[in-house]
Amino acid sequence: MSKNSDKKLLEVLARVAPGTALRTAIEQILRARTGALIVIGDTENVMNLTNGGFDIDSEMTPFRLYELAKMDGAIILDEGAKRILMANVHLVPDYSVPTPETGIRHRTAERVARQTKAAALSISQKREIVSVYFDDFKYVLEDIPVVLAKANQALQTLEKYKRRLDQVSASLSALEFEDLVALSDVLTVIQRAEMVERISTELNRFITELGVDGRLLRMQSDELVRTVADDLLMTIRDYGSKPKLAERARRRLADFSQEDLLDPLSIAPLLGFDGAVNVLDQPAHSRGYRLLKRIPRLPVKIINKLVERFDNLKGITSATIEELDEVDGIGVVRAQAIQDGLKRLREHNLLERYV
Repeated sequence: MSKNSDKKLLEVLARVAPGTALRTAIEQILRARTGALIVIGDTENVMNLTNGGFDIDSEMTPFRLYELAKMDGAIILDEGAKRILMANVHLVPDYSVPTPETGIRHRTAERVARQTKAAALSISQKREIVSVYFDDFKYVLEDIPVVLAKANQALQTLEKYKRRLDQVSASLSALEFEDLVALSDVLTVIQRAEMVERISTELNRFITELGVDGRLLRMQSDELVRTVADDLLMTIRDYGSKPKLAERARRRLADFSQEDLLDPLSIAPLLGFDGAVNVLDQPAHSRGYRLLKRIPRLPVKIINKLVERFDNLKGITSATIEELDEVDGIGVVRAQAIQDGLKRLREHNLLERYV
């Protein structure tokens, strides 16, 4: 699933999550076993497929939606699912649009979603299943206890991978201060950080589907991954041959398959290194972006000026107060703060690595 499709899925899941009016209506329809076909989106493409029905144009409430679902036709909601625009509508999608579904509601919902790019919900009358169609994808809503169990399992996995990321990150930091980094150390951190990001994305899908029932999980997840994305980008800037293209390299990494991500030699070209086996032992020198970013109240523009002036982390750590003060925008107080901050980071990461 592409990033755009994943973003659209999260938007749809947020609209039908527990605590929303639409989810309350869906649960009432399921209990009544009436079934329903709901299209979210009043675009021109959607309206061109409608035939008959009633113009409602009324505020959407769970009870109104439930009552209207007793009729056979589809219900059209606006893009924000805040208003009921039409009810008992006969939808006439292009029947040449392929679909593997067999039920009338599900076939219509999938064809409408594919043809109009709007989200369509098909609530099964007999099987008590809610299917969400958007673009070329189908997502079946599961019972909250099932989603909650999956979310808790994903959170445990995230915690495990985050602990491992913290370990390899601390090891890399200690090696950076000693200027003993090998490329394999860098690639391990990048690999682990991307894994954490992917697990976080998967967990975010479950949390979004849980709605109000996932608030505590959301807080735990946000705390775990709070700095991961920034650290990953800064690591790429530290060791990539072209720091200004770090964002592009980060996007390319996100498109890697799971198999490619597990192979360090596949990641090395993102940093400008070749894919030879012996490249993993090649020395690498940090520019200092990642560690400088961890110093409190140090603006990004100052970090960029420091790297531009001293070239790498070794040059920055060996610089005197006077030399740091010469950099535009720093001053004596900030220069002392930079020295103290790097000293604390050095002591902390050396302790983390060897204890």
